[in-house]
Amino acid sequence: MIRSTAFRGSLISIGVFVFFLAVIAASARFASAQSDAVAEAAVNPPSIVIGFVGGLIAHDNPVHSEVQLAARLRKEYPVGVAVETFESYRGERARRKILALLDTNHDGALTLDEKEKARIIIYGHSWGGAESISLANALQKDGIPVLLTIQVDSVSKSGHNDTIIPANVAQAVNFYQSHGLVHGERKIRPADATRTRIVGNYLFDYEKSPLNCAAYPWYDRIFVKSHTQIECDPVIWDKVESLIRAILPPQPVSGSAK
Repeated sequence: MIRSTAFRGSLISIGVFVFFLAVIAASARFASAQSDAVAEAAVNPPSIVIGFVGGLIAHDNPVHSEVQLAARLRKEYPVGVAVETFESYRGERARRKILALLDTNHDGALTLDEKEKARIIIYGHSWGGAESISLANALQKDGIPVLLTIQVDSVSKSGHNDTIIPANVAQAVNFYQSHGLVHGERKIRPADATRTRIVGNYLFDYEKSPLNCAAYPWYDRIFVKSHTQIECDPVIWDKVESLIRAILPPQPVSGSAK
């Protein structure tokens, strides 16, 4: 009986030891994946996601879908992806941020190789949608490619054309609604159809099925009702997020012992 008890105790000890070895191995694999990602970041710039809020809204106002999307992406892509949001009038600030992120050797000037490694996604609502295209135009002058632009009820600014997508943009998509005093551009088109693919111009209508955007200011819900509803529509932002995720790199996944 004593020998049987001792034998069972040995088996338990061996099982515990094997379990801890499995945990250590899984942790080592996860740490290795993170180290590889950090090492790659020292050579290659991160994928860059730039979001523009509309109107005169603060870039970090958590009520707005653009800001909420950025927060989700930051949480779920902690390595290899830089996510920033800006006010609709901060296009130059966003451009400087992009240049800094692409400058992997930190010499203050971008080489052709650093430019060609750029993986940039830009999205925005209202004036932020228009600013997305203004930023893409600025990056074209810098010789920097853009993977994707996304406009949500894009409202043009004086002196800017947010319907023509510059040739440095690989793909572009436009979501819009057509009611009220403030509504988005109906159609975007490429400056060069051989270089830019228009994913689509998608119309949404909230007249028959209005949304309750209770978290938004009352004056937005009254005076620019449909323009606000497209911004708070979870269906829209699920589509935007899916388009972005399809381009972003996979993240290292931690292993777990079974």
